Amino acid sequence: MSFVNYHAKEINCKIVYYGPGLGGKTTNIQHVYQKTASKNKGQMVTLNTENERTLFFDFLPLDLGVIRGFKTRFHLYTVPGQVFYEASRKLILRGVDGIVFIADSQVDKMEANKESLDGLKKNLVEQGHDLTKIPIVMQWNKRDLPNIIDIQDLEREYNQSDFPSFEACALKGEGVFETLKTISKLVLLNIKGGLDS
Repeated sequence: MSFVNYHAKEINCKIVYYGPGLGGKTTNIQHVYQKTASKNKGQMVTLNTENERTLFFDFLPLDLGVIRGFKTRFHLYTVPGQVFYEASRKLILRGVDGIVFIADSQVDKMEANKESLDGLKKNLVEQGHDLTKIPIVMQWNKRDLPNIIDIQDLEREYNQSDFPSFEACALKGEGVFETLKTISKLVLLNIKGGLDS
């Protein structure tokens, strides 16, 4: 669903960070924003409510690579984690080119992870996406905390499709850029495949 701006010679790609409330979506994007050179980034927009740190989205364009003379610009969004923001989640997923699913590794967050992942799949199917064709990367966040689930259990429970996955501690920046680089590469390969067909 990438948007091509022929006048500016840009391909705009949308990556959405999806996952349960307070799982680390906003922390991931904030880390990327802080570590990205100012000439390569736009303004970050954050909307807060009393119940959720990010009601709508964080916005961050990154310039990465060139496809057939067109610059690629990535727009990073987060969805609100709470279930009662389902309409906002659906809206943010419109036109998505790639998904980063952030799972909270804590034992007591397993049901929230499952609920969020099920919601993601349902929302993508409702919007006409083929789940086998959209780039998805899994991130197992909060690996530094006590009382966490083993990686093998996270993989078995949430990654039956064998998507690329990364351990992370977003607060420390661990695994953040590895996740972003992988989803960006997959999105670019997907776009190039579409251009070649």
